[in-house]
Amino acid sequence: MGALMGTLSFQTKDRSRCKDSVEDELEMATVCHRPEGLEQLEAQTKFTKKELQILYRGFKNECPSGIVNEETFKEIYAQFFPQGDASTYAHFLFNAFDTDHNGSVSFEDFIQGLSVLLRGTIQDKLKWAFNLYDINKDGYVTKEEMLDIMKSIYDMMGKYTYPVLRDETPRQHVEIFFQKMDKNKDGVVTIDEFIDTCQKDENIMKSMQLFENII
Repeated sequence: MGALMGTLSFQTKDRSRCKDSVEDELEMATVCHRPEGLEQLEAQTKFTKKELQILYRGFKNECPSGIVNEETFKEIYAQFFPQGDASTYAHFLFNAFDTDHNGSVSFEDFIQGLSVLLRGTIQDKLKWAFNLYDINKDGYVTKEEMLDIMKSIYDMMGKYTYPVLRDETPRQHVEIFFQKMDKNKDGVVTIDEFIDTCQKDENIMKSMQLFENII
């Protein structure tokens, strides 16, 4: 989760208003998003009110309007992976945070996802990971979807991936993972198959830690 935490950097410089100038305030008036009450978010997540205040200041510092569209999300994320191309993985990650699929990520969207990733149970985290892999959100993960995610991670890691990977390496890894997960051999992985396999396989859990570290 280091990259996502680094993205915010949780700076405490207060930028509670969208912009100072009249011109900018007029421009932002229709898009400035204010979050739900912190008490409500505290009840919905595993963060304290003080933590939510700090997180909100960091979020507003990076996203003054209070919401993030996909292009801005990609720009922020790319700063932390200059050695590779993070755009595709950032696209998939954005869609996982955009739970209502309206093309933007609000503070509420972000903080609820972050609560799962940082404070959730193993099952909570695996459900979130399954949603990331389920690109078309049909409730199943196909081998192609898993390969798309894996390729995007290798693209993002770029030249710092060690050892140097051959083009076919992502596909080889997916073949191994998918064979273990698709227990009934029907060509798709359900959330139950995904969670059950991950919890029982030490090597897959170690691989999941790699994915968590780049969230």
